[in-house]
Amino acid sequence: MTDGRKYFGTDGVRGVVGGATINADFALRLGYAAGSVLTRHVPAGGRPAVLIGKDTRISGYMLESALEAGLSAAGVDVLLAGPIPTPAVAYLTRALRLVAGIVISASHNPYRDNGIKFFSARGMKLPDEIEAEIEAALSQPAGCVDSESLGRARRVDDANGRYIEFCKSTFPTEFDLVGQKIVVDAANGAAYSVAPHVFRELGAEVLEVGCRPDGFNINEQVGALYPEHLIEQVRAQGAQIGIALDGDADRVQMVDESGRLYNGDELLYAIVRDRMRGTKVEGVVGTVMTNFGFEKGMQALGIGFDRAKVGDRYVLERMLALGWRYGGESSGHLLCLDRHTTGDGIIAALQVLACIRRGGQPLSRLVADLKMYPQKMVNVPLEPGMRWQDHPGLMAAKRKVEKELNGRGRVLIRASGTEPKLRLMVEAEEAALAEHGVRELLAVNLARA
Repeated sequence: MTDGRKYFGTDGVRGVVGGATINADFALRLGYAAGSVLTRHVPAGGRPAVLIGKDTRISGYMLESALEAGLSAAGVDVLLAGPIPTPAVAYLTRALRLVAGIVISASHNPYRDNGIKFFSARGMKLPDEIEAEIEAALSQPAGCVDSESLGRARRVDDANGRYIEFCKSTFPTEFDLVGQKIVVDAANGAAYSVAPHVFRELGAEVLEVGCRPDGFNINEQVGALYPEHLIEQVRAQGAQIGIALDGDADRVQMVDESGRLYNGDELLYAIVRDRMRGTKVEGVVGTVMTNFGFEKGMQALGIGFDRAKVGDRYVLERMLALGWRYGGESSGHLLCLDRHTTGDGIIAALQVLACIRRGGQPLSRLVADLKMYPQKMVNVPLEPGMRWQDHPGLMAAKRKVEKELNGRGRVLIRASGTEPKLRLMVEAEEAALAEHGVRELLAVNLARA
């Protein structure tokens, strides 16, 4: 959780189904609390309406119904989109002029987990101050408006079609994908019925992987977290490209014709370099985990670079603060604000495919100038409440390693946000330097802090 909030983390509320927050009772109360807050931000005389989308987890049905009941009790109309990618909810919220959008998804987590996150009317993550208002409202018992004021609910039958057309509109009209054989892995998640259509309707021959959800197999050895099967299929089928999404389709990894895997840093490099053909790119935002080679690559291109905390929410906040249009994470959350208001795996893949078509070169050539630095990371136990930032031995070791690297790499030390561990990472031009740096950090006895 962040900023002392009890329920909302960096990406909404998330947890194990049946736990303290991800259950029917809490979802109903959250719906009512969110509805009560959102109605205060609607112009006088207006009727608030919210879109709910979800991924393919079995628990989505329960949470959807509970949220719908809570929102209706607060006097908010509900539009139900069914299984649909997270970025589709962001788009439809904005396109339909709604007060907010809600996504029921735990992204890349297994089916036993689920989550609830919100988008604002602008199609961006809900502002911190609104989330704080909802948190405060959760401390009050759920109520109900009078019968005349209850919210109505209806299905949005053309939600997928609207989003497919939006995705296609981000691909240059002068290009198509005719003659391209593409393997699309939807992780048995929210994009299972959308992603294949997008690429097929642009002319590609599409081979589907992870497009048969059963409520339990989301992210199960498929998708962006498990690209091994995609790599095998690209090679076996003689495909030109492979595209792997995660469970809610807001992140992407890609595979070329040889089976080489490209992460978010490499894909973002290809997109940014291509954008430089027709416009000035002021800068790009990454995270503390973005490869040092990417930072050096931006410097070589004369493009500014800045790092945010891990999380696409923080990347977007920094992009907006700096007025920059491009950013992303190594994990594959890529933001192109000239195309969409949020990270979108399908749209990011389309931008890379446009780079390939425009340049007439394979992906490997488009990133040939990018030298990714070898990275070594280890996790060590961290005692609760320990201020590792003030540990004299660890800080001395960090300074020593940085001096030895002499600008040829970097050291990152950060606490895990989900478990009591400290992550020690060293990047260097050579793998041996990274290994040596990590050994120096591991030699410190943290128990003496």
